[in-house]
Amino acid sequence: MAEILANVISYFQQLPWLELIAMLLSLAYVILAAKGSLWCWPAAFVSTALYTVIFYDVLLLMDSALNGYYLLMAVYGYWQWSKNSNNSQDDNAELTIVSWDLSWHVKSCSGLAILAVGLGYLMANYTSAHLPYLDTFTTVYAVFATYLVANKVLENWLYWIVIDLVSIYLYIEKGLIPTTVLFVIFVIAACYGYGKWLTLYKKSAVKLQPATSS
Repeated sequence: MAEILANVISYFQQLPWLELIAMLLSLAYVILAAKGSLWCWPAAFVSTALYTVIFYDVLLLMDSALNGYYLLMAVYGYWQWSKNSNNSQDDNAELTIVSWDLSWHVKSCSGLAILAVGLGYLMANYTSAHLPYLDTFTTVYAVFATYLVANKVLENWLYWIVIDLVSIYLYIEKGLIPTTVLFVIFVIAACYGYGKWLTLYKKSAVKLQPATSS
């Protein structure tokens, strides 16, 4: 018993606190996003600023670049949600959820896959990135999924479930244990988010196409 307690104390003494803070804020972002709160975006802004530094330090270069993008999307997402909320004065205003056709998602995923292979090749041959193809695939699809979140597209949560499952392996390989635990929770939170948004979508009965399609 004493040995177990000593090991626990030793673990917390060596715990990377910067990563832990980033982890907790990222978790807050997902939970608040699922609830439709504007506060998810400030939480996202701070957590992604921290993760930009953390991932660069362990040579997950695409993940570091991704979090730089998240910084911009946190600002865009806050503006978009506050502009389009049913009641912009209420931080928890009910979101108007939209759903985009399966054919549009298939075309988008195909294009993203080609882009990810190309970027993965560049990262593998011209940088010191570790697991370049896997890192690039999760990054490319996360960029797309974040855009869907900002535009309140129901299917974003399905993307996140897959992205988070793949990311769990990636972070285990890099020894980022708090972040690995975070992504396990993210999978659960994404399932909750999908259920929550699906309920809101059915209530509003909105079926829209993306503005880019004609």
